[in-house]
Amino acid sequence: MAASLRLGRQGILFGLRLSNFNKCVWATHPWQEHVRHFFRSPWILGVSPVKVQMPALSPTMEEGNIVKWLKKEGEAVAAGDALCEIETDKAVVTLESNDDGIMAKILMEEGSRNVRLGTLIALMVEEGQDWKQVEIPAPDAAAPPATDAAAAPVVPPAAAFPATPPKPATSGPLRLSPAARHILDTHGIDPKLATPTGPRGLITKEDALNLLKTSPAPKASPAMAAPAALSPVLTPAAAPPPPGSRPNIPPLSVPGKPGAPGTFTEIPATNVRRVIAQRLTQSKTTIPHAYASVDCDMAAVMHLRKDLAKEQIKVSVNDFIIKAAAVTLKEMPEVNVTWSGDGPRALDSIHISIAVATDKGLITPIIKDAANKGVQEISANAKALAQKARDGKLLPEEYQGGSFSISNLGMFGISGFSAVINPPQACILAVGTSRSELRLCEDDQTLRTHQLMTVTLSSDGRLVDDELASRFLDKFRGNLEKPQRMALA
Repeated sequence: MAASLRLGRQGILFGLRLSNFNKCVWATHPWQEHVRHFFRSPWILGVSPVKVQMPALSPTMEEGNIVKWLKKEGEAVAAGDALCEIETDKAVVTLESNDDGIMAKILMEEGSRNVRLGTLIALMVEEGQDWKQVEIPAPDAAAPPATDAAAAPVVPPAAAFPATPPKPATSGPLRLSPAARHILDTHGIDPKLATPTGPRGLITKEDALNLLKTSPAPKASPAMAAPAALSPVLTPAAAPPPPGSRPNIPPLSVPGKPGAPGTFTEIPATNVRRVIAQRLTQSKTTIPHAYASVDCDMAAVMHLRKDLAKEQIKVSVNDFIIKAAAVTLKEMPEVNVTWSGDGPRALDSIHISIAVATDKGLITPIIKDAANKGVQEISANAKALAQKARDGKLLPEEYQGGSFSISNLGMFGISGFSAVINPPQACILAVGTSRSELRLCEDDQTLRTHQLMTVTLSSDGRLVDDELASRFLDKFRGNLEKPQRMALA
Protein backbone atom coordinates (compact mmCIF):
# COMPACT_ATOMS: atom_id res chain seq x y z
CA MET A 1 0.00 0.00 0.00
CA ALA A 2 2.81 2.38 0.96
CA ALA A 3 4.65 1.54 -2.27
CA SER A 4 1.59 2.43 -4.34
CA LEU A 5 1.25 5.82 -2.62
CA ARG A 6 4.94 6.61 -3.27
CA LEU A 7 4.56 5.75 -6.99
CA GLY A 8 1.46 7.92 -7.33
CA ARG A 9 3.20 10.92 -5.69
CA GLN A 10 6.21 10.55 -7.98
CA GLY A 11 3.91 10.46 -11.05
CA ILE A 12 2.22 13.69 -10.02
CA LEU A 13 5.54 15.46 -9.50
CA PHE A 14 6.80 14.27 -12.91
CA GLY A 15 3.68 15.62 -14.59
CA LEU A 16 4.13 19.06 -13.02
CA ARG A 17 7.79 19.21 -14.14
CA LEU A 18 6.76 18.26 -17.72
CA SER A 19 4.12 20.99 -17.77
CA ASN A 20 6.65 23.61 -16.75
CA PHE A 21 9.04 22.36 -19.44
CA ASN A 22 6.37 22.76 -22.16
CA LYS A 23 5.68 26.29 -21.01
CA CYS A 24 9.33 27.14 -21.34
CA VAL A 25 9.56 25.61 -24.82
CA TRP A 26 6.47 27.50 -26.11
CA ALA A 27 7.81 30.70 -24.58
CA THR A 28 11.12 30.35 -26.36
CA HIS A 29 9.45 29.64 -29.74
CA PRO A 30 7.04 32.52 -30.56
CA TRP A 31 7.32 31.63 -34.29
CA GLN A 32 4.70 28.92 -33.79
CA GLU A 33 2.09 31.60 -33.18
CA HIS A 34 3.08 33.20 -36.47
CA VAL A 35 2.70 29.88 -38.25
CA ARG A 36 -0.72 29.41 -36.74
CA HIS A 37 -1.74 32.94 -37.81
CA PHE A 38 -0.27 32.34 -41.30
CA PHE A 39 -2.40 29.26 -41.94
CA ARG A 40 -5.49 30.95 -40.58
CA SER A 41 -5.01 34.09 -42.69
CA PRO A 42 -7.21 34.91 -45.75
CA TRP A 43 -4.07 34.80 -47.92
CA ILE A 44 -4.11 31.00 -47.53
CA LEU A 45 -7.79 30.25 -47.06
CA GLY A 46 -9.12 33.00 -49.35
CA VAL A 47 -11.92 35.54 -48.78
CA SER A 48 -15.38 34.01 -48.59
CA PRO A 49 -17.32 35.26 -51.67
CA VAL A 50 -20.87 36.51 -52.21
CA LYS A 51 -22.18 34.51 -55.16
CA VAL A 52 -23.99 36.13 -58.09
CA GLN A 53 -26.00 33.54 -60.03
CA MET A 54 -27.99 33.65 -63.26
CA PRO A 55 -31.52 34.62 -62.11
CA ALA A 56 -34.92 33.82 -63.63
CA LEU A 57 -35.94 37.17 -65.10
CA SER A 58 -39.12 35.83 -66.74
CA PRO A 59 -41.46 32.91 -66.01
CA THR A 60 -40.48 31.03 -69.19
CA MET A 61 -36.75 31.74 -68.97
CA GLU A 62 -34.49 28.69 -68.76
CA GLU A 63 -31.18 30.26 -69.81
CA GLY A 64 -29.79 33.68 -70.66
CA ASN A 65 -27.01 35.49 -72.49
CA ILE A 66 -24.59 37.95 -70.88
CA VAL A 67 -24.83 41.05 -73.08
CA LYS A 68 -22.72 43.59 -71.17
CA TRP A 69 -21.12 43.95 -67.73
CA LEU A 70 -21.81 47.34 -66.14
CA LYS A 71 -19.40 46.79 -63.22
CA LYS A 72 -15.69 45.97 -63.42
CA GLU A 73 -13.57 43.84 -61.11
CA GLY A 74 -12.50 45.82 -58.05
CA GLU A 75 -15.35 48.32 -58.42
CA ALA A 76 -17.59 49.08 -55.43
CA VAL A 77 -21.19 47.90 -55.67
CA ALA A 78 -24.17 49.18 -53.68
CA ALA A 79 -27.51 47.43 -53.30
CA GLY A 80 -29.65 48.33 -56.30
CA ASP A 81 -26.72 49.04 -58.64
CA ALA A 82 -26.90 47.57 -62.13
CA LEU A 83 -24.43 44.69 -62.49
CA CYS A 84 -24.96 43.54 -66.07
CA GLU A 85 -27.42 43.29 -68.95
CA ILE A 86 -28.91 39.84 -69.56
CA GLU A 87 -30.79 38.76 -72.68
CA THR A 88 -33.74 36.63 -71.63
CA ASP A 89 -36.20 34.76 -73.84
CA LYS A 90 -38.17 38.01 -74.30
CA ALA A 91 -35.97 41.09 -73.86
CA VAL A 92 -32.71 42.51 -72.49
CA VAL A 93 -33.10 43.01 -68.73
CA THR A 94 -30.73 44.73 -66.29
CA LEU A 95 -29.61 42.61 -63.32
CA GLU A 96 -29.42 44.61 -60.10
CA SER A 97 -27.34 43.79 -57.04
CA ASN A 98 -29.03 42.73 -53.81
CA ASP A 99 -25.98 43.37 -51.60
CA ASP A 100 -23.30 45.95 -50.92
CA GLY A 101 -19.72 44.97 -51.61
CA ILE A 102 -16.98 44.87 -54.22
CA MET A 103 -17.05 43.11 -57.59
CA ALA A 104 -14.27 40.55 -57.15
CA LYS A 105 -14.40 38.14 -60.10
CA ILE A 106 -16.44 37.95 -63.32
CA LEU A 107 -16.82 34.27 -64.21
CA MET A 108 -19.01 34.66 -67.33
CA GLU A 109 -17.60 37.19 -69.74
CA GLU A 110 -19.58 39.42 -72.08
CA GLY A 111 -21.03 37.44 -74.95
CA SER A 112 -21.49 34.23 -72.94
CA ARG A 113 -24.50 32.43 -74.39
CA ASN A 114 -26.99 29.86 -73.12
CA VAL A 115 -26.07 30.29 -69.44
CA ARG A 116 -28.42 28.05 -67.46
CA LEU A 117 -30.40 29.35 -64.49
CA GLY A 118 -28.48 29.13 -61.22
CA THR A 119 -25.08 29.18 -62.93
CA LEU A 120 -22.44 31.20 -61.08
CA ILE A 121 -21.67 34.29 -63.19
CA ALA A 122 -19.72 36.50 -60.76
CA LEU A 123 -18.30 36.76 -57.24
CA MET A 124 -18.45 39.69 -54.82
CA VAL A 125 -16.80 40.28 -51.44
CA GLU A 126 -17.93 42.36 -48.52
CA GLU A 127 -16.69 45.90 -48.03
CA GLY A 128 -13.28 46.11 -46.43
CA GLN A 129 -12.12 42.69 -47.67
CA ASP A 130 -9.36 42.13 -50.21
CA TRP A 131 -11.23 41.37 -53.44
CA LYS A 132 -8.05 40.03 -55.06
CA GLN A 133 -7.93 37.16 -52.55
CA VAL A 134 -11.49 35.97 -53.26
CA GLU A 135 -11.94 32.23 -52.97
CA ILE A 136 -13.23 30.82 -56.28
CA PRO A 137 -15.55 27.85 -55.66
CA ALA A 138 -14.79 24.54 -57.32
CA PRO A 139 -16.97 23.56 -60.30
CA ASP A 140 -20.14 21.69 -59.52
CA ALA A 141 -19.99 17.93 -59.31
CA ALA A 142 -22.58 17.71 -62.04
CA ALA A 143 -20.13 18.97 -64.64
CA PRO A 144 -17.90 15.85 -65.11
CA PRO A 145 -20.71 13.62 -66.45
CA ALA A 146 -20.89 15.90 -69.48
CA THR A 147 -17.35 14.93 -70.45
CA ASP A 148 -18.18 11.29 -69.86
CA ALA A 149 -21.22 11.61 -72.05
CA ALA A 150 -19.21 13.32 -74.73
CA ALA A 151 -16.68 10.49 -74.74
CA ALA A 152 -19.32 7.78 -74.56
CA PRO A 153 -19.91 7.46 -78.33
CA VAL A 154 -16.23 6.50 -78.80
CA VAL A 155 -16.42 3.52 -76.41
CA PRO A 156 -18.82 1.06 -78.07
CA PRO A 157 -16.92 -0.62 -80.91
CA ALA A 158 -19.71 -2.91 -82.05
CA ALA A 159 -21.81 -0.24 -83.79
CA ALA A 160 -18.89 1.16 -85.75
CA PHE A 161 -18.02 -2.03 -87.61
CA PRO A 162 -20.08 -4.09 -90.01
CA ALA A 163 -21.47 -7.44 -89.00
CA THR A 164 -19.35 -10.52 -89.55
CA PRO A 165 -20.07 -11.91 -93.03
CA PRO A 166 -21.82 -15.26 -93.15
CA LYS A 167 -19.70 -18.37 -93.32
CA PRO A 168 -19.30 -19.71 -96.85
CA ALA A 169 -21.66 -22.57 -97.53
CA THR A 170 -19.28 -24.44 -99.83
CA SER A 171 -15.67 -25.54 -99.63
CA GLY A 172 -13.36 -26.83 -102.31
CA PRO A 173 -13.58 -26.10 -106.05
CA LEU A 174 -16.71 -24.24 -107.16
CA ARG A 175 -18.85 -25.49 -110.05
CA LEU A 176 -21.27 -22.88 -111.46
CA SER A 177 -23.68 -23.01 -114.34
CA PRO A 178 -23.26 -20.20 -116.91
CA ALA A 179 -26.54 -18.55 -115.85
CA ALA A 180 -25.61 -18.65 -112.15
CA ARG A 181 -22.15 -17.20 -112.86
CA HIS A 182 -23.70 -14.34 -114.85
CA ILE A 183 -26.20 -13.47 -112.08
CA LEU A 184 -23.61 -13.55 -109.29
CA ASP A 185 -21.01 -11.57 -111.23
CA THR A 186 -23.58 -8.93 -112.21
CA HIS A 187 -24.64 -8.32 -108.61
CA GLY A 188 -21.18 -8.70 -107.11
CA ILE A 189 -22.08 -11.62 -104.82
CA ASP A 190 -19.51 -14.13 -103.61
CA PRO A 191 -20.35 -17.56 -105.13
CA LYS A 192 -19.09 -19.29 -101.98
CA LEU A 193 -22.20 -18.02 -100.14
CA ALA A 194 -24.49 -20.03 -102.40
CA THR A 195 -25.87 -23.45 -101.42
CA PRO A 196 -25.46 -25.80 -104.40
CA THR A 197 -28.36 -28.10 -105.23
CA GLY A 198 -27.23 -29.37 -108.64
CA PRO A 199 -25.47 -32.66 -109.38
CA ARG A 200 -21.93 -33.03 -107.97
CA GLY A 201 -22.16 -29.65 -106.12
CA LEU A 202 -23.21 -27.54 -109.10
CA ILE A 203 -24.57 -24.05 -108.33
CA THR A 204 -27.61 -23.65 -110.54
CA LYS A 205 -29.53 -20.58 -111.67
CA GLU A 206 -32.14 -21.21 -108.95
CA ASP A 207 -29.41 -21.27 -106.30
CA ALA A 208 -28.08 -17.92 -107.50
CA LEU A 209 -31.58 -16.37 -107.47
CA ASN A 210 -32.27 -17.66 -103.95
CA LEU A 211 -28.97 -16.17 -102.78
CA LEU A 212 -29.86 -12.87 -104.45
CA LYS A 213 -33.15 -12.74 -102.55
CA THR A 214 -31.54 -13.35 -99.16
CA SER A 215 -28.47 -11.16 -99.77
CA PRO A 216 -28.65 -8.05 -97.53
CA ALA A 217 -26.94 -5.66 -99.93
CA PRO A 218 -24.94 -6.16 -103.14
CA LYS A 219 -21.40 -4.94 -103.40
CA ALA A 220 -21.11 -1.50 -104.93
CA SER A 221 -20.11 -1.54 -108.56
CA PRO A 222 -17.20 0.62 -109.79
CA ALA A 223 -19.64 3.01 -111.49
CA MET A 224 -21.46 3.60 -108.21
CA ALA A 225 -18.32 3.86 -106.11
CA ALA A 226 -16.91 6.74 -108.16
CA PRO A 227 -19.29 9.48 -106.89
CA ALA A 228 -18.70 8.37 -103.30
CA ALA A 229 -15.01 9.21 -103.69
CA LEU A 230 -15.96 12.84 -104.31
CA SER A 231 -17.77 13.18 -100.98
CA PRO A 232 -15.94 15.10 -98.22
CA VAL A 233 -13.73 13.27 -95.76
CA LEU A 234 -15.63 12.13 -92.69
CA THR A 235 -14.61 13.41 -89.29
CA PRO A 236 -12.86 10.93 -86.97
CA ALA A 237 -16.00 10.71 -84.78
CA ALA A 238 -18.16 9.50 -87.67
CA ALA A 239 -18.32 5.77 -88.22
CA PRO A 240 -17.28 4.58 -91.72
CA PRO A 241 -20.16 3.21 -93.79
CA PRO A 242 -20.26 -0.57 -94.03
CA PRO A 243 -18.97 -2.05 -97.27
CA GLY A 244 -21.68 -2.67 -99.79
CA SER A 245 -23.95 0.20 -98.60
CA ARG A 246 -25.20 2.76 -101.07
CA PRO A 247 -23.35 6.11 -101.18
CA ASN A 248 -24.85 9.25 -99.61
CA ILE A 249 -26.62 11.25 -102.32
CA PRO A 250 -26.31 14.21 -101.82
CA PRO A 251 -22.96 13.93 -100.00
CA LEU A 252 -22.86 14.20 -96.22
CA SER A 253 -22.79 17.88 -95.20
CA VAL A 254 -19.96 19.03 -92.96
CA PRO A 255 -19.01 22.46 -91.58
CA GLY A 256 -16.73 24.40 -93.90
CA LYS A 257 -16.48 27.52 -96.00
CA PRO A 258 -19.81 29.14 -96.91
CA GLY A 259 -20.78 28.32 -100.46
CA ALA A 260 -18.56 25.27 -100.77
CA PRO A 261 -20.33 22.10 -101.91
CA GLY A 262 -21.48 19.84 -99.11
CA THR A 263 -20.89 22.40 -96.33
CA PHE A 264 -23.08 24.60 -94.13
CA THR A 265 -22.77 27.52 -91.72
CA GLU A 266 -24.14 27.18 -88.21
CA ILE A 267 -26.27 30.13 -87.05
CA PRO A 268 -26.55 30.44 -83.26
CA ALA A 269 -30.18 30.70 -82.15
CA THR A 270 -31.08 33.52 -79.78
CA ASN A 271 -33.05 32.81 -76.64
CA VAL A 272 -36.06 34.51 -78.23
CA ARG A 273 -35.90 32.26 -81.30
CA ARG A 274 -35.47 29.17 -79.14
CA VAL A 275 -38.48 29.98 -76.98
CA ILE A 276 -40.58 30.83 -80.05
CA ALA A 277 -39.74 27.41 -81.50
CA GLN A 278 -40.72 25.67 -78.27
CA ARG A 279 -43.98 27.60 -77.92
CA LEU A 280 -45.03 27.11 -81.54
CA THR A 281 -44.31 23.39 -81.35
CA GLN A 282 -46.28 23.16 -78.12
CA SER A 283 -49.18 25.08 -79.68
CA LYS A 284 -49.45 23.06 -82.89
CA THR A 285 -49.05 19.68 -81.17
CA THR A 286 -51.29 20.21 -78.12
CA ILE A 287 -53.98 22.69 -79.25
CA PRO A 288 -56.69 21.62 -81.75
CA HIS A 289 -56.71 24.60 -84.11
CA ALA A 290 -59.91 25.60 -85.92
CA TYR A 291 -60.03 28.34 -88.55
CA ALA A 292 -62.76 30.70 -89.78
CA SER A 293 -62.47 33.71 -92.13
CA VAL A 294 -64.67 36.69 -92.94
CA ASP A 295 -64.41 39.80 -95.16
CA CYS A 296 -64.89 43.19 -93.49
CA ASP A 297 -65.86 46.38 -95.35
CA MET A 298 -63.36 49.06 -94.28
CA ALA A 299 -65.05 52.03 -96.00
CA ALA A 300 -66.36 53.55 -92.75
CA VAL A 301 -62.99 53.16 -90.99
CA MET A 302 -61.12 54.72 -93.91
CA HIS A 303 -63.55 57.67 -93.98
CA LEU A 304 -63.23 58.16 -90.21
CA ARG A 305 -59.43 58.11 -90.42
CA LYS A 306 -59.49 60.91 -92.97
CA ASP A 307 -61.74 63.00 -90.77
CA LEU A 308 -59.48 62.47 -87.77
CA ALA A 309 -56.38 63.32 -89.81
CA LYS A 310 -57.90 66.74 -90.59
CA GLU A 311 -57.92 67.35 -86.82
CA GLN A 312 -54.25 66.20 -86.52
CA ILE A 313 -55.29 62.90 -84.92
CA LYS A 314 -53.30 60.12 -86.53
CA VAL A 315 -54.47 56.58 -85.93
CA SER A 316 -53.91 53.41 -87.96
CA VAL A 317 -56.30 50.76 -89.21
CA ASN A 318 -54.71 48.33 -86.74
CA ASP A 319 -55.80 50.60 -83.87
CA PHE A 320 -59.44 50.24 -84.96
CA ILE A 321 -58.97 46.46 -85.24
CA ILE A 322 -57.63 46.30 -81.67
CA LYS A 323 -60.58 48.35 -80.42
CA ALA A 324 -63.10 46.24 -82.33
CA ALA A 325 -61.63 42.99 -80.99
CA ALA A 326 -61.66 44.29 -77.40
CA VAL A 327 -65.26 45.52 -77.65
CA THR A 328 -66.35 42.21 -79.16
CA LEU A 329 -64.69 40.30 -76.32
CA LYS A 330 -66.54 42.53 -73.85
CA GLU A 331 -69.82 41.69 -75.57
CA MET A 332 -68.94 37.96 -75.74
CA PRO A 333 -67.07 37.10 -72.52
CA GLU A 334 -67.30 33.38 -73.29
CA VAL A 335 -64.49 33.90 -75.85
CA ASN A 336 -62.29 35.76 -73.34
CA VAL A 337 -60.95 32.54 -71.78
CA THR A 338 -57.69 30.64 -71.48
CA TRP A 339 -56.85 26.94 -71.07
CA SER A 340 -54.96 25.64 -68.06
CA GLY A 341 -54.06 22.12 -67.00
CA ASP A 342 -57.32 21.91 -65.03
CA GLY A 343 -59.56 23.26 -67.78
CA PRO A 344 -61.03 26.60 -69.00
CA ARG A 345 -60.53 29.82 -67.08
CA ALA A 346 -62.74 32.87 -67.65
CA LEU A 347 -60.82 36.16 -67.55
CA ASP A 348 -62.09 39.33 -65.90
CA SER A 349 -59.84 41.71 -67.85
CA ILE A 350 -59.42 42.22 -71.60
CA HIS A 351 -55.74 42.54 -72.53
CA ILE A 352 -54.98 42.46 -76.27
CA SER A 353 -51.59 41.09 -77.36
CA ILE A 354 -50.25 42.58 -80.60
CA ALA A 355 -47.55 40.77 -82.57
CA VAL A 356 -44.47 42.91 -83.21
CA ALA A 357 -41.64 41.71 -85.47
CA THR A 358 -38.12 42.46 -84.21
CA ASP A 359 -34.64 41.50 -85.36
CA LYS A 360 -34.51 38.79 -82.68
CA GLY A 361 -37.95 37.34 -83.37
CA LEU A 362 -41.64 37.90 -82.75
CA ILE A 363 -42.87 39.29 -79.43
CA THR A 364 -46.38 40.21 -78.28
CA PRO A 365 -46.64 43.34 -76.07
CA ILE A 366 -50.00 43.88 -74.42
CA ILE A 367 -52.56 46.70 -74.67
CA LYS A 368 -54.10 46.43 -71.21
CA ASP A 369 -57.79 47.09 -70.60
CA ALA A 370 -58.23 47.85 -74.31
CA ALA A 371 -62.04 47.76 -74.21
CA ASN A 372 -62.16 50.85 -71.96
CA LYS A 373 -59.63 52.88 -73.98
CA GLY A 374 -60.26 55.12 -76.95
CA VAL A 375 -58.71 54.52 -80.35
CA GLN A 376 -56.29 57.43 -79.89
CA GLU A 377 -55.07 56.08 -76.53
CA ILE A 378 -54.71 52.60 -78.01
CA SER A 379 -52.64 54.06 -80.85
CA ALA A 380 -50.27 55.84 -78.44
CA ASN A 381 -49.83 52.69 -76.31
CA ALA A 382 -49.25 50.49 -79.35
CA LYS A 383 -46.56 52.79 -80.77
CA ALA A 384 -44.72 53.03 -77.45
CA LEU A 385 -44.81 49.27 -76.84
CA ALA A 386 -43.71 48.46 -80.41
CA GLN A 387 -40.67 50.75 -80.04
CA LYS A 388 -39.73 49.23 -76.68
CA ALA A 389 -40.07 45.75 -78.20
CA ARG A 390 -37.69 46.61 -81.06
CA ASP A 391 -35.21 48.10 -78.57
CA GLY A 392 -35.46 45.02 -76.34
CA LYS A 393 -36.60 47.10 -73.35
CA LEU A 394 -39.98 45.53 -72.60
CA LEU A 395 -40.68 44.78 -68.96
CA PRO A 396 -42.09 41.34 -68.08
CA GLU A 397 -45.50 42.78 -67.17
CA GLU A 398 -45.69 44.41 -70.61
CA TYR A 399 -45.70 41.13 -72.54
CA GLN A 400 -47.18 38.58 -70.10
CA GLY A 401 -50.81 37.85 -69.38
CA GLY A 402 -52.65 38.69 -72.62
CA SER A 403 -56.07 37.17 -73.27
CA PHE A 404 -56.38 37.60 -77.08
CA SER A 405 -53.77 38.09 -79.82
CA ILE A 406 -53.80 40.01 -83.11
CA SER A 407 -51.27 39.50 -85.91
CA ASN A 408 -51.47 41.98 -88.78
CA LEU A 409 -49.50 41.34 -91.98
CA GLY A 410 -51.55 43.69 -94.13
CA MET A 411 -48.70 46.21 -94.37
CA PHE A 412 -46.66 43.51 -96.15
CA GLY A 413 -49.32 42.97 -98.82
CA ILE A 414 -50.51 39.60 -97.43
CA SER A 415 -54.13 39.09 -98.45
CA GLY A 416 -54.90 36.45 -95.82
CA PHE A 417 -53.21 33.87 -93.59
CA SER A 418 -53.74 31.66 -90.55
CA ALA A 419 -51.83 32.38 -87.34
CA VAL A 420 -50.72 29.99 -84.60
CA ILE A 421 -52.42 30.36 -81.21
CA ASN A 422 -50.29 31.79 -78.41
CA PRO A 423 -50.89 29.43 -75.45
CA PRO A 424 -52.64 29.54 -73.04
CA GLN A 425 -54.85 31.96 -75.00
CA ALA A 426 -57.88 30.63 -76.87
CA CYS A 427 -57.77 32.73 -80.05
CA ILE A 428 -55.58 34.76 -82.39
CA LEU A 429 -56.86 37.00 -85.18
CA ALA A 430 -54.84 37.11 -88.43
CA VAL A 431 -55.40 40.32 -90.42
CA GLY A 432 -54.64 40.71 -94.12
CA THR A 433 -54.40 43.75 -96.37
CA SER A 434 -57.41 45.67 -97.66
CA ARG A 435 -58.35 45.43 -101.32
CA SER A 436 -60.87 47.03 -103.69
CA GLU A 437 -63.60 44.81 -105.13
CA LEU A 438 -66.72 45.46 -107.21
CA ARG A 439 -69.83 44.11 -105.51
CA LEU A 440 -73.52 44.30 -106.22
CA CYS A 441 -75.42 46.66 -103.91
CA GLU A 442 -78.68 45.02 -102.87
CA ASP A 443 -80.50 48.34 -102.38
CA ASP A 444 -80.36 49.70 -105.94
CA GLN A 445 -78.84 46.68 -107.73
CA THR A 446 -75.78 48.63 -108.87
CA LEU A 447 -72.12 47.72 -108.81
CA ARG A 448 -70.05 49.57 -106.24
CA THR A 449 -66.43 49.44 -105.13
CA HIS A 450 -65.93 48.01 -101.65
CA GLN A 451 -62.75 48.18 -99.58
CA LEU A 452 -62.57 44.66 -98.18
CA MET A 453 -60.19 43.14 -95.63
CA THR A 454 -59.96 39.41 -94.80
CA VAL A 455 -59.51 38.36 -91.17
CA THR A 456 -59.01 34.76 -90.05
CA LEU A 457 -59.71 33.60 -86.51
CA SER A 458 -57.63 30.68 -85.20
CA SER A 459 -59.45 29.27 -82.18
CA ASP A 460 -58.82 26.51 -79.65
CA GLY A 461 -61.48 23.89 -80.36
CA ARG A 462 -61.55 22.91 -76.68
CA LEU A 463 -62.73 26.40 -75.69
CA VAL A 464 -64.26 28.08 -78.75
CA ASP A 465 -66.23 25.81 -81.07
CA ASP A 466 -67.10 26.65 -84.68
CA GLU A 467 -70.51 28.16 -83.84
CA LEU A 468 -69.05 30.46 -81.18
CA ALA A 469 -66.19 31.48 -83.46
CA SER A 470 -68.64 32.32 -86.25
CA ARG A 471 -70.75 34.51 -83.94
CA PHE A 472 -67.61 36.26 -82.71
CA LEU A 473 -66.47 37.08 -86.26
CA ASP A 474 -69.93 38.31 -87.22
CA LYS A 475 -70.07 40.69 -84.24
CA PHE A 476 -66.46 41.77 -84.84
CA ARG A 477 -67.29 42.63 -88.44
CA GLY A 478 -70.32 44.64 -87.31
CA ASN A 479 -68.22 46.65 -84.85
CA LEU A 480 -65.50 47.33 -87.42
CA GLU A 481 -67.88 48.30 -90.23
CA LYS A 482 -69.75 50.70 -87.91
CA PRO A 483 -67.10 52.36 -85.74
CA GLN A 484 -69.67 54.48 -83.93
CA ARG A 485 -70.96 51.30 -82.26
CA MET A 486 -67.59 50.82 -80.58
CA ALA A 487 -67.91 54.24 -78.92
CA LEU A 488 -71.29 53.24 -77.46
CA ALA A 489 -70.22 49.75 -76.31
